[in-house]
Amino acid sequence: MNKKRWISVLMAAAVCAGAFPATVMASDDTYKIVVMPKLTSIPYFQQTGEGAEEAGKDLGVEVIYNGPTTADAAQQVTMIEDYISQGVDAICVAPNDPAAMQSVLQRAKDAGIVVLDWDTQADPSLVDASIHNIDDKTFGEHMMQLLVECMGTDEAEYAIVTGGLSAENLNTWIKYATEYAEANYPNLTLVADPYPTDEKQDVAYSTTQDLLRAYPDVKGILGFSTPTGPGCGLAIRDLGLQDEVSLIANAVEEDVQDVLSDGSLDVGCLWSCHDLGYLTVCVAKSLLDGNTLEDGMDVEGWGKIEVQDEKAVILGPPADYISPESGLEGAAEETAETEEAAEADETAETEEAEATEETAEAEE
Repeated sequence: MNKKRWISVLMAAAVCAGAFPATVMASDDTYKIVVMPKLTSIPYFQQTGEGAEEAGKDLGVEVIYNGPTTADAAQQVTMIEDYISQGVDAICVAPNDPAAMQSVLQRAKDAGIVVLDWDTQADPSLVDASIHNIDDKTFGEHMMQLLVECMGTDEAEYAIVTGGLSAENLNTWIKYATEYAEANYPNLTLVADPYPTDEKQDVAYSTTQDLLRAYPDVKGILGFSTPTGPGCGLAIRDLGLQDEVSLIANAVEEDVQDVLSDGSLDVGCLWSCHDLGYLTVCVAKSLLDGNTLEDGMDVEGWGKIEVQDEKAVILGPPADYISPESGLEGAAEETAETEEAAEADETAETEEAEATEETAEAEE
């Protein structure tokens, strides 16, 4: 990480919520990189902001981390138009509605601005790179597998609670999860179309209570978007259904310790939010430096990256936060113990083979 040339200062000021962007200032002739989340008011995007701002300091670039306070696609468009007029060097956006972004991202591209999407995909033809939290197919299938394991049956009714209905990343995970269920668990029944929550925990809470009253035989819920972890979990707890309804949901680990403790949430699935923001800035700077993305290449400040289809940069595998009440923790521990035992056996075999070889050489 290059810390020699610039002294960076984190500037944070707000007269009202969302009034001023959080900006990491560098010298006047350095890159200006805008990183725009879907919204700034939830822990997920607060942590990605921390990562983006830290990368700005480490790399000696100016990071402007700013976005709407609610999941408002129109406001994102207005803000991006303003940054285009300011002549920033790169715009990295997590679009609330990819279709709504097309015209403004085309204008950014025409103005010579490097364009990235992150967290959620925009139109692939309009971006120079797409920062993916995860391999989408693997993630969607993983969540469905966890749900069936926690329910203890593949013959049940289940529901899906999501963030915004136009969020491309959430829709992609839902697509892969439901396709996997149709192919592998034909006796699972999805009771209704995904329930939107507008990325709000209180809406996730009320929606979950409503759906469980409407469909009392539901045995599992998949929650896509981080407010669903605590929101759906609290709803299940308040209805006293911790032992009857399994919940697998995206969640920031710090937000769900309470609902994990009693099994209101069985498993929270996510990646490092901080690292997602950090990687986004690293890739943006690499592109501004004139580099072409290649799988396995070293990116300043980050290291080697995984690239798919020339533009998609994959952050890495998810982490699972497992409730002690889920029944999965013991299985996970057994798996870890088995892997450790196998590694120990392999090490012993290697050492024995080396000792035998050394003995044979000595006898010769």
